[in-house]
Amino acid sequence: MKKLRLDPLSLAGLACLLLLVLPALGSLVDAAGDPDAIVGPRLQPPGPGWWLGTDNLGRSVLPRVMEGVGTTLLLSSAAVLVTAALSAGFGVLAGYRGGYLNELIMRVVEVLYSFPAIVLAVLVAAVAGPGQLAALASIVLVTIPLMTRLVRAAAVAVAGRDYVTAAVISGARLPRVLGRHVLPNVAGTIAVQGTYALSVGISVEGGLSFLGFGVQPPQASLGVLIRQGGTYMMAAPWLIIGPGAVLVLAILSINVFGDGLRDRFEPRETRSLV
Repeated sequence: MKKLRLDPLSLAGLACLLLLVLPALGSLVDAAGDPDAIVGPRLQPPGPGWWLGTDNLGRSVLPRVMEGVGTTLLLSSAAVLVTAALSAGFGVLAGYRGGYLNELIMRVVEVLYSFPAIVLAVLVAAVAGPGQLAALASIVLVTIPLMTRLVRAAAVAVAGRDYVTAAVISGARLPRVLGRHVLPNVAGTIAVQGTYALSVGISVEGGLSFLGFGVQPPQASLGVLIRQGGTYMMAAPWLIIGPGAVLVLAILSINVFGDGLRDRFEPRETRSLV
């Protein structure tokens, strides 16, 4: 098996992402301070003791941003894992079996794909109610259509190869053919699309929480922090600058890393969830 070698730009994206993830671990958040502790006067600009300033209650913004990064990434990552599992199953079945099963799966996927992402997310939140469950379900429904379509396309290409035909002729059952021969050969597509799905998931969570339908206070997420900071945008712009910059940096890092995976696994294929 060939080693996975990434270009320097992709490695920089991965390193930047790790720098965002590691401080979000619980022990490091505690080391930065209690996100809910009042540490100084209200709406203080960045300075010693509160490196990203204080919010409208006198809480340090830094530990709240660190908590928000953890919440957003954890929620988005969980949703993308669900998306990857469902897309792998549906895409491989549709691509290998074809026929009515392919038509059924792809028609459902096309219906979901026709909705604008934020509209679909708000509809889900209206049905499920605001909260983390609504955010998770929204990310899954927004990211699953294109990933399923691309996994299906990869499965169609793999299904016609000689080693799959030989396995069928030898009497291998369907689960063995799919699990042993088809799925491993579309894993690269799933990995590449998973990175783009993660960046889309972060955007959806941020937008949904900003509108008040996602993560609910007092729990912090990047979208919640940006929404709360918007009230004081003119008097205390650092309340938006901190979480906003982290949100942009996280999405940019994931996309750059995803480009490296794309170039490694799918150098000639179009792939984007956005």
